[in-house]
Amino acid sequence: MSAKRIVSAAVLAGLTLAPNLAHADDRSEPLRPRSASQLPVEGDLPAASATEWLNSQPLTGADLRGKVVLIDFWTYSCINWRRTLPYLRAWSDKYKDQGLVVIGVHTPEFEFEKNIDNVRRAVKDMGIQYPVAIDSDAAVWRAFKNDFWPALYFVDGQGHIRHHYLGEGEYDRSERIIQRLLAEAGKAEIGHQLVSVRPIGPEVSADLGNMKSPETYVGFEKGQNFASPGGGEFGTRRT
Repeated sequence: MSAKRIVSAAVLAGLTLAPNLAHADDRSEPLRPRSASQLPVEGDLPAASATEWLNSQPLTGADLRGKVVLIDFWTYSCINWRRTLPYLRAWSDKYKDQGLVVIGVHTPEFEFEKNIDNVRRAVKDMGIQYPVAIDSDAAVWRAFKNDFWPALYFVDGQGHIRHHYLGEGEYDRSERIIQRLLAEAGKAEIGHQLVSVRPIGPEVSADLGNMKSPETYVGFEKGQNFASPGGGEFGTRRT
């Protein structure tokens, strides 16, 4: 996950952003801190265009009006994002018929992630069926002033960003916000049940309480925490 600053708001106004199945779990304790109507308006969508779309025709602000939209910034090799994917799939599957549109904005971190064939393969292999906006030139990323993978932006039926969350976790709260924005948009019978996921492989959440090895990159440009005496030696052979 890359992090530099907390994001102020932006949105999708002229936005041409051209499996582990989950089941409902009855955890019906409502989220108490604030209702959807109390969620502040963080901003209104900036004009930004994706270079290509997967799983969908290009979606515009007009197409999304009246829908609750969940924007997810991702890149397919990011392990932090991979661990959020089971929830994204589950939310899309559960609420798509009630007015939720999940849009994955794929903004690459590395050059190989700009290869559209690599992205298509990842979308297929990971069972992603919701719309994916290809943002290889980072136009949408910049419009949102985003610095994180993963990052979620919750947009109401009027096109206002009402909440954002950066990083992993907060899944129950995120789903409660989806439910409340759907109810605010006039969708009945949303209920309070939350999805339950059964992730496998790299989608399993990290056991942070027992983790022995800190996170690092494989490449030495950003790698750190080398175990060899004196740290890493870059550009030369060394045992």
